[in-house]
Amino acid sequence: MRKLSVNRILVSQPKPEDEKKNPFFDLKNRYNFTLDFRSFTHIEGVTALDFRKERIEILAHSAVILTSRNAVDHFFRMCTEMRVTVPESMKYFCISESTAYYLQHHVAFRKRKIFHGDKKFSDLIDIFKKHKDEKFLLPCSDIHKEEMPSILEELDLKYTKAVIYKTVCSDLSDLKNIFYDILVFYSPQAITSLFKNFPDFKQNNTRIAAFGSTTSQAIRDAGLILDIEAPMPNAPSMTMAIESYIKSVRAN
Repeated sequence: MRKLSVNRILVSQPKPEDEKKNPFFDLKNRYNFTLDFRSFTHIEGVTALDFRKERIEILAHSAVILTSRNAVDHFFRMCTEMRVTVPESMKYFCISESTAYYLQHHVAFRKRKIFHGDKKFSDLIDIFKKHKDEKFLLPCSDIHKEEMPSILEELDLKYTKAVIYKTVCSDLSDLKNIFYDILVFYSPQAITSLFKNFPDFKQNNTRIAAFGSTTSQAIRDAGLILDIEAPMPNAPSMTMAIESYIKSVRAN
């Protein structure tokens, strides 16, 4: 482990709306470092023109599977752009209760048939089994968990995967001459964005932190040194892993 001082940390996510509820700010206050947030990727909607090329008929489906707020917003955006009126008979299968409640932004909640899991896609399996005769539409991003179509296929459900939004690299050119001691990543796409923005990026003394096995592997595949990894048995969260690192540095 490269034990070097920590004065500036960049988290590759949007800045939280409520600082009081975010553990990164508690960490910042305890250890007195500069903390910045910057999303390395962002969502862009697929145009109605491009969606038409896929020849997907929204109204040929009797149910919609919604895995995030982005999926909710872009599904109804696409319906509007395609001039599709979603019937009240449409059923909605949401990955979580919060996603289900978010539907209220687009439909009269009480008039719709809405089902939800706890947090994971697999939580919906038992619910799907009770609705095997439905024709499901799965609005999603171009980058999505392969678990979703796999589960639907294992259950032998009739479904259509509809890519209605994409994860794209953000412009980070304003960060070109700013140095951070630690860069914190949560997705492989953020690593892709790093090198798209800075093709000649050299890690040098910059430490890199990653959350999740796929993100960690993407960092290693890019030839970078992974200094801080989470979740780990002694550090289930990213902030706990970073705190453990800072303590080890200051103990020297």
